Amino acid sequence: MYKKQLLLFLLLPSFLFAQKASDTKAWKSEGLSVTKHQVKVGTEVISYTATTGYMDMRDEKDTLKANLFFIAYTKDGEPDPAKRPILFSFNGGPGSSSVWLHMGALGPKLVNMTEEGNSLPPPYKYTDNPHTWLDKADLVFIDPMMTGYTRPAGRSSQNEFTGYDNDLRFVGDFIRLYTSRYQRWSSPKFIAGESYGTTRAAGLSGYLQNRHGMYVNGIILISAILDFGTVRTDRGNDLPYALMLPTFAATSWYHKKLGNNFSSLSQLIKEAEAFAMGPYQQALMKGDRLPADERNNIIKELQRFTGLSAEYLDETNLRLTVGRYNKELLRKDKLTVGRLDSRLTGQDYDNAGESYDYDPSYERAIYGPYTAAINDYIRRELNYNNDLPYEILTGRVRPWTNSQDRYLNVAEALRSAMVHNPFLKVWICNGYYDMATPYFATDYVVNHMFLPANLRPNISFTYYESGHMMYIHQQSLQQLKKDYLKFMATAIPK
Repeated sequence: MYKKQLLLFLLLPSFLFAQKASDTKAWKSEGLSVTKHQVKVGTEVISYTATTGYMDMRDEKDTLKANLFFIAYTKDGEPDPAKRPILFSFNGGPGSSSVWLHMGALGPKLVNMTEEGNSLPPPYKYTDNPHTWLDKADLVFIDPMMTGYTRPAGRSSQNEFTGYDNDLRFVGDFIRLYTSRYQRWSSPKFIAGESYGTTRAAGLSGYLQNRHGMYVNGIILISAILDFGTVRTDRGNDLPYALMLPTFAATSWYHKKLGNNFSSLSQLIKEAEAFAMGPYQQALMKGDRLPADERNNIIKELQRFTGLSAEYLDETNLRLTVGRYNKELLRKDKLTVGRLDSRLTGQDYDNAGESYDYDPSYERAIYGPYTAAINDYIRRELNYNNDLPYEILTGRVRPWTNSQDRYLNVAEALRSAMVHNPFLKVWICNGYYDMATPYFATDYVVNHMFLPANLRPNISFTYYESGHMMYIHQQSLQQLKKDYLKFMATAIPK
């Protein structure tokens, strides 16, 4: 996600109060809190059990290596829980806890926001989530290393669990262990990740198959990033400029900077995509050999799609970047636009800078409400106590290594998993106003996976007029749930 995300103690064991349900057959460990709840979804009242606490992660010599914090919700009264679908969920960063999907869309509780996704005044509140995904699957929210309450144990170092490869093993081994301890090997299995969590989810599709022989039914990628080469605007890498343009165009349209050039967002998106992959990408590839008249035509088109001045576009060498664009678009209004959600605006110290001071769609909109909500909820409703700070989003996972020794690309892992498991369904959700993981970059990567023709229908896309956390926008949240129901209907075996 944004800067703070991308920067994205020896643990003292906590002896925690545990309220244990007498009728559960699940494996129990000291430190788990098991509580009973209800939530109404449509006309159905769902009774469910929440299990909160640590999974002790041990090596084959039975040495405790880490304590992984999770929160699981299982529907009560199922005749055979092993046959009920189960969904494992996490967020991104790297360095993000699972709080965003947990209390923003999937879980039984929902952080209170405005209809458009802005923060309400503190103290922040949460309520029952009528759009929870618990009606169709049990939910397990996972906090990777150094996020939430998850920490290394004993003499272990956090570096054993961070970085792309170590993270896959850590999270993948938890999924295998949870599945075994709670007797869910017979359940249809799903993985849902957001942002870097989609990178993790795609990688896990291969790791779980290859290491544990676990074939899942569905992978849900929310605000996906599969190939980092499509978003890194390093000098010499021109591809991201074209793939980001439709998101810039949508943002300019939303803030009414395009005049009457386009009658609808859909018309704008269609034309912006065609220009980005045609004349614009060709012009970028020509570099200094781009003729002056062609350069001027490209500037005019960029001006039509972004509303920025011809002078500014010329000065950027036809290459707009996140940060610069966010500062420039509303400079005359003395406002900036967000990176995670460019619908939302902020105000800087002054109006003269090259980039914004902060991301208003994080600092002003979601950080405070979600932090307050999860800390209150865990203690007061889930009866779980831990005096460690619950790490919402941390840079403590750095350095984040990548054994591929290039731009990290997990599309091949996903392609291979789909070929080996032709029943695997993939659902990709993206917001038009997301600058952290632009939707057009995801489209590009999937279109270059070169899947066999018979497997291409196994991937479905949905798009939302919102940002990275599309669910903070109430209309998008409702649509996301409808799309989830459609996906599960196709992915769960009849």
